[in-house]
Amino acid sequence: MAQVLLTGANRGIGLELARQLHARGDHVVAVVRTLSPALAKVGIQVIDGIDLTADDLGGLSDALGNARFDLLINNAGLLHNDGLEHLDLAAIRQQFEVNALGPLKVTHAVLPRLAHGARVAHITSRMGSLADNTSGGHYGYRMSKAALNMAARSMQHDLAGRGIAVGLYHPGFVRTEMTGGRGMLETSESAEGLLALIDGLTLAESGGFWHVNGERLPW
Repeated sequence: MAQVLLTGANRGIGLELARQLHARGDHVVAVVRTLSPALAKVGIQVIDGIDLTADDLGGLSDALGNARFDLLINNAGLLHNDGLEHLDLAAIRQQFEVNALGPLKVTHAVLPRLAHGARVAHITSRMGSLADNTSGGHYGYRMSKAALNMAARSMQHDLAGRGIAVGLYHPGFVRTEMTGGRGMLETSESAEGLLALIDGLTLAESGGFWHVNGERLPW
């Protein structure tokens, strides 16, 4: 039974990850800003009141106590549709706070509690790939996910000495509230694929960037 810390579990992919992890017998601690009724029904431990845009996540550290984790999944994310002609700088900054700085702050807060040989999984997006950008737009989302990808590559090097592997995962085009119900995958399919990849993550593949279908994505 693995000890798992998961952010962004209130809805969508995160909620389904929580369900599947719990169903297979893992002990899951979900970190959210506000507990949703759907997450409450899963029956896992929840730490609510954690705002990833805050400078200090000391409340998370205090709530975790002496817990130890085998897996950290940074799943919380935010998407705004912004364009070059009508820039919403406040929305872009918010996406950086949640998508890039959020995972960095959570990983920092949990670092003393990660077991030797643990894994850190970041749910990112292929929209953060420079090579894969063929359509433009979505400045805040693309830039913040590219920043997350770079942070993960640094973590790869910084955590290797502790035997901790780091992975970056694009969940696919999933039918969620974030995508307006559009997409090619159900949350259950995406979560199942993500967990299969995360379960197989080793130090030899640390720092890699994968599509949920197993394809290695370009930077």
